[in-house]
Order: sequence, then C-alpha cells, then structure tokens
Amino acid sequence: MIKSLYIRVVLTFLVSVIAGTVIAFYVSTWIFEEKLNQNAQINLRNFGQDVVRIYKTLPLREADAFVSEMKQLNSYYIRIYEANGQFQSYGKLNGHKLAVVTMDNLKKVIDGGVVQDTPNGIATVLLGLPLKTEMGTKAMFLETLAPPSASFVIKWGLTFAISSLITGSLLILIASVFLVRPIKMLTKATKRIAAGDFNIKLNIKQAGELGTLARSFEEMMHDLQQLEQMRREFVTNVSHEVQSPLTSISGYALALKQVNLSDHERSRYLDIIITEAQRMSKMSDSLLKLSLLESQSQQLRLVTLSLDEQIRRVIVALQPQWSARNIRFELNLKAVRLMADHDLLNQVWTNIIGNSIKFSMDGGIINVSIKQDIKNVIVRISDTGIGISYEDQKRIFERFFKADRSHSRKYGGSGMGLAIVKQIVSLHQGDIQVESEPGQGTTFFVTLPILTSTE
Repeated sequence: MIKSLYIRVVLTFLVSVIAGTVIAFYVSTWIFEEKLNQNAQINLRNFGQDVVRIYKTLPLREADAFVSEMKQLNSYYIRIYEANGQFQSYGKLNGHKLAVVTMDNLKKVIDGGVVQDTPNGIATVLLGLPLKTEMGTKAMFLETLAPPSASFVIKWGLTFAISSLITGSLLILIASVFLVRPIKMLTKATKRIAAGDFNIKLNIKQAGELGTLARSFEEMMHDLQQLEQMRREFVTNVSHEVQSPLTSISGYALALKQVNLSDHERSRYLDIIITEAQRMSKMSDSLLKLSLLESQSQQLRLVTLSLDEQIRRVIVALQPQWSARNIRFELNLKAVRLMADHDLLNQVWTNIIGNSIKFSMDGGIINVSIKQDIKNVIVRISDTGIGISYEDQKRIFERFFKADRSHSRKYGGSGMGLAIVKQIVSLHQGDIQVESEPGQGTTFFVTLPILTSTE
C-alpha cells in the first residue's frame, strides 16, 4: 500500500488523465464512426454509379481500359464478377484485407439488387451494384481501401492522445508539487513542535481547505506556545511557593536539635513549623481543587438558593477577621433566588470578601450589593483597601499570581484564590470583572445567570 501522499496524488492524477484520454478517444471514434461511414458510403456510391455509366457508354474493352487507369483506384478497389464466381479486379490492395463476397450477395447483385456493408470498421464500405454490359449483367463490388480522411483522423487522434498524456502528466507533476508542498511544511512543523520548537512561520497563503488547515495549525501552535509558557511559569511558581515553607520547616527543625533551647523558643519553633506545614497543605488542597475545576471533572450540584442570605452567612462567618480591625460592612442585598452549586458559590464569596478584608485598612468600609435584570444577577463587592495596579489587574486571576509582591509576607496567601473563583464562576456560565486604583480600593463584579427552578 502506498503511504506517501505525494505519490498517491500523482498516481491518481496520472491514472485519471490516462483513463480520461483513452475513454475520450474511443467515445469520439464511436460518435464519428457513423458519420464517417455515411460519407464513405455516399462517395463510394457516386463512384460506383460513375463506373456503371462508363460501362453503359463504352464497349467492354474500352471501359475496362478506362477504369483501370482511374486515379480513384488509390482509394477504391473494384471486383467485377461473372455469374460463375470468376472476377476481374482493378486497384492496388497495399496490404488491405478484402471483404468476403458470398454467393448469396453475388446472386443478389446479378439479379439486379444492391448490396451494402461496412465489414472493417471506420470508413470501410463494401458496395455491390449490377453492371450491364454488352456481354450481359455482371456484379461489380466496390470496396473502400484505408481512405486518406480516415487515416488522417486515426493519426490525428493518436497524436492527440499521446500529446495529451505527456503534457497532462507534466502539468500534473508540477501541480502536485505545489499541492503537496504545504502538507510537507505542516509535517516538518509538527516534528519541530514535538521537539519543543514553537517559533515556526508557515507562510502558507493558499485559500480553500489547505489554507484553512494551515491557519488552524498556526492557531494551535500559538495556543501550544502559550500552554508551554504557562506550564513553565506554573512549575516555577510551584517550586518557589513550596521552597519557602520547606526552607522554614528545615531550618527550624534543625534549630530544634539544639540542646540548650528554652521551652518558649522550642514552642515558637514548633508553631512556625506547624504553620508552614499547614500553608503547604492548604496550597496542595488549592492546587487539587483548581485542577478538578479546570478539568471539568467537578460536577455542579445545582440547588435553588437565596443568594442574599448566602452572602450574609459568609460575612457572619468571617466576623472574627473584620470585627477585630473595626471594618464595617454596608449591605444592599436584594432578595434573589437562583440555581447554583451552593458549596462552590459559597467559596466564591468567601475568597472575594476575605481578600477585601485582608487588603482593607483598619476601620475601612466594604460595600456589598446585588442587582438583578431579566437574565442575570450582578453582585458588587467593593472595598477601600490598597488597590491593584492596572498591569496587575490583567493577571490577578492567574494561579500563584500575587498583585502586591512587597506585601506577600505580610498578607500571606498562595495566590490561587482568585484563580479558583474565576473557574467556579465560569462553570456557572458567569463572568467576573475587577476595577481598581492603587490606594483607592478594589471592586469586583460577579455576573451569574438566573436559572429558574423546576420545583
């Protein structure tokens, strides 16, 4: 089996051209065969009638001599039969195979009838005419040799077929090179991508299916390049985030081996180790949670819930964090019921409001409001905290990204909370947006579709 696409394309085209040319030649021959035979019959009949008139007009010997000198004998062959089957012929055969004259045909012509047949294909006609002479009625059979017109048609047809095959084959070979070249380029590009090289330019300008394939390939290549960049950043971030607590745990564990440590220092070192271990555990849980959400293996368990009541409960659950810092909440929560996953949506409000509390100044204000239209509900959570720069706003939903690196130790966190929020909102076919100015606070807008309950 031929595996090369180039060879298959070339062979397909060649077979098509050859078969098409041969079929066209035979079809043309078949179509024009009848017309050629008709023309040959007319010409032969006219010539035969001329010969009949010559024998009517001239004596037999003079007529024989006259006929034997006629130039038309280059194209026709004449046989004049007696009733007993003997005949006299005029003309040159030049390798031509004579048609068989049966006794029935001979008797029919002697009796005054006419015989006409096409025994050898194109433009070869056998014509039998009665010939009245002074010696009585004879049977004259005229036969077309290979006439110049038919010979020319056959030669022209063969020349046309051969020229067509040669020219068509060359054109197909050239066209196949241009046809297969983009596919070869795609094949080479695929191998380079498999080797990790994404800096490839195809420069395929063709339209149609190959052009569409090339553009789709370039888009895929761009997406793979972004995925590779994200993978590298992810590995770097994980290594960095894990290295920090591991360093602390390792350092304080070594410090615990000192003999002269006081009970207070030993207890403090153990608290630090426990805190760092908990931070690693929380980061691991967050990674697993985000992985499940992004793989869409997390199935939404939709229930009808009261959105305003859910947000109030989250704020109450976080009271120890905001009351200790004298942070106040201003609520404008319109009663709204929608269908959503209660636990996942609860995590959205916990993460966003928790961040607002974390990054707000002592004595700050957090405003939470709900608006509703026909299809959607919009939750607005606004704080008066440190804010986020415009450049960082583009990346705050990326995993491990921390908007304020200078405060990372002060505020803590793994940088995956908003990535989880983004994924949960997307699973609910919603959207989340952020508006912020450094030093002026941050506002999150969460838009969720309202799905009516069937209860």
